[in-house]
Amino acid sequence: MHVGRHHHPAVFILQDNWSNKSGMALQPSRVEPRRRGRPPKNQSALDAPRTRLIRAGVAILTEKGFSVVGIDEMIAAAGVAKGSFYHYFDSKEAYGLALIGAYADYYERRLDRCFGASEREPLDRLVDFMAVARAGMARFGYRRGCLIGNLGQEIGVLPDPFRARVIAVLRDWEARTEACLRAAQAKGAIPPQSDCRRLAQFFWIGWEGAVLRAKLERCPDALDAFSETFMHMVRAHR
Repeated sequence: MHVGRHHHPAVFILQDNWSNKSGMALQPSRVEPRRRGRPPKNQSALDAPRTRLIRAGVAILTEKGFSVVGIDEMIAAAGVAKGSFYHYFDSKEAYGLALIGAYADYYERRLDRCFGASEREPLDRLVDFMAVARAGMARFGYRRGCLIGNLGQEIGVLPDPFRARVIAVLRDWEARTEACLRAAQAKGAIPPQSDCRRLAQFFWIGWEGAVLRAKLERCPDALDAFSETFMHMVRAHR
């Protein structure tokens, strides 16, 4: 899907789970200030240095830990000059925060697209989200997981600002999921006594664990086990 530059001032294209091929339109984060000086080119272009750095960095961090990946590896994957990196990012930490922001923006749109499908029943929207996420992992042989979940696994060795940012992203996902569950509850698909906020929190605790296990085993069994069990649980005692 191509998005015109007039609607998004800094658009770049990725597939689900952050491929370098066309598929998803994403906006880069605005976490870090720009360096002084004239940018080398229009940053709304798909091959602009900042866009390429964000795309490459997110793809790498869905597979590897932030603490073990060097700046040089990310620059090489982006195919840009080292000077371009320091033009846009003051440090690896600033770059990492920008990657979190970009991934969060992308995932918010994915959730809104699934949960906002008014032609579908609310619980079916949740099932659709899990199916889309499963297909995204399958596309890359279950080598790529969730950038937020990956960072959470290594949070003890990451810069302090990462913790608050990762927690904020997870809370946002939980809030969007809670709204979907409340819509299901209003239609009688979930028992009225169910706590949708706690169910949404439980969903993301379990789903992130299932993604980690799927990446570990390179197969969807954990994703399927969790999705089937969760949906059975929320529908119980109707």
